[in-house]
Amino acid sequence: MNAPKPGLKIGLTGGIGSGKSTVARLFVERGACLVDTDAIARSLTAAQGAAMPALVAEFGPAIQASDGALAREVMRELAFTDTTARQRLEAILHPLIGAEAQAQAAAARPGQTVVFDVPLLAESRHWRARVDKVLVVDCSEATQVARVAQRPGWDMLMAQRVLGQQASRATRRAVADAVIFNDGGLTLAALAQAVDALGRAWGLWNNPPAG
Repeated sequence: MNAPKPGLKIGLTGGIGSGKSTVARLFVERGACLVDTDAIARSLTAAQGAAMPALVAEFGPAIQASDGALAREVMRELAFTDTTARQRLEAILHPLIGAEAQAQAAAARPGQTVVFDVPLLAESRHWRARVDKVLVVDCSEATQVARVAQRPGWDMLMAQRVLGQQASRATRRAVADAVIFNDGGLTLAALAQAVDALGRAWGLWNNPPAG
């Protein structure tokens, strides 16, 4: 009996506020294994997280909150004011994130599609080689800012600052094998239809049933 062929590895990316997480959830509902690199990063920078000793050694105790986790607002502000801070942060986090992401992908069922949710895929020198296909969730910058500004603790200025640090829409689309345009007027049902159509085109919906 032939062994199941490996499942497709999809790199899913999009700018902040693009709706990428919603698309990731739709893939999971259709049987994919999700590897969420943001969730991995949060785990690494939680209290007792594996990255915290190195981060404190690099940036000092001010970046550690009273509960021992990364003080995200302090780190975010430092990244805005210190041109090297982001690179130093990524030099610590990215190898740890990559290792954990590969470990989670290895736990997928034989033949199961694996979706790597990677916000900074377009900026990375490594992720494109790790996946078979890249899917970009795209929308206008005005829509991104409006969505992010509605999040607790955010405003339009902060959303615009973060957007300015990310890859441009053109840069992301340039690395894409497919693009789902998720602008303000698109309903969840229409977004699901776009995911279904792409899944059929890529032969994804023959995954073994979850269980």
